[in-house]
Amino acid sequence: MHVTLRQLEVFSAVARNESFTKAAEVLHLSQPGVSMQIKQLESSIGLQLFEHVGKKIYLTDAGREMFVYSQGISHMLDEAEVVIEELKGVRSGKLAISVATTASHFATRLLAAFAKQHKGITISLDITNREALRYQLEQNERDLVIMGQPPKGLDVVADEIMENPLVMVAPAGHPLVNEKNIPLSHFANEEFVVREKGSGTRFATERFFEQHDVGFHTGIEMTSNEAIKQAVEAGLGLGIVSIHTLELELETGRLQLLDAEDFPIRRHWYIMQRTGKRLSPAAQAFKTFVLEKAKEFIRLPGTEADQH
Repeated sequence: MHVTLRQLEVFSAVARNESFTKAAEVLHLSQPGVSMQIKQLESSIGLQLFEHVGKKIYLTDAGREMFVYSQGISHMLDEAEVVIEELKGVRSGKLAISVATTASHFATRLLAAFAKQHKGITISLDITNREALRYQLEQNERDLVIMGQPPKGLDVVADEIMENPLVMVAPAGHPLVNEKNIPLSHFANEEFVVREKGSGTRFATERFFEQHDVGFHTGIEMTSNEAIKQAVEAGLGLGIVSIHTLELELETGRLQLLDAEDFPIRRHWYIMQRTGKRLSPAAQAFKTFVLEKAKEFIRLPGTEADQH
């Protein structure tokens, strides 16, 4: 059986995405090019790896077996790359980081400061939601992930970075702005602008109201914190967001914090990787940098802005 690494890479991409078209996009290939690689692999093996049912494709028994082996080979190659990079030191290398959307405000500053100190390291940054981060951890696709609560049922090494309080915000001039310790029950009748399902902030907020036995009404769903802040400012509802995303809005008075009972919702940021993952020198250097320096890159009203 003659199989090339390129064929295995293409096969794995098709299997993960369950689509020749999506695999072609991920690999920056043409769809005919992907199909050709799969046909050559199937010819070498002597068995079909995929079957077409309607408009969908599924792995055959042989395909499922081959996918297990291809993942193992991929992980071995990743480990080999780590070992080689260790021999080179941290003057060069690649760093693949994924960050929760809410954490991007301080994470990009961290990465910029780290990049200045390690100019030979190539950095790949993906900013996405909690569900995508869980999948990336599960598939061991990224070196490190910065997000909120570690996913349940997933074996990861998670180190706490800092607190991540979720606060309630209203537009300037809202009737509740000057109220103190507003009973949580008051908000059972309020409309909230919220993040989409799968967001860590959405999950934490819904769980908080459920634990307090108070109804939580979602008015409009948004896929970014910036959109939520703009919607709240426009008067479309109240919002609950990480205080780390409110630097500009609180300084300019465009949004104001509400003093709600039992707020803020206490959460934390973590940096994590799959248990057993061997970090490259570049990834280990970044993790150490985050654990030592992260708090210096938080900018909130009334605090001294970091000048890095």
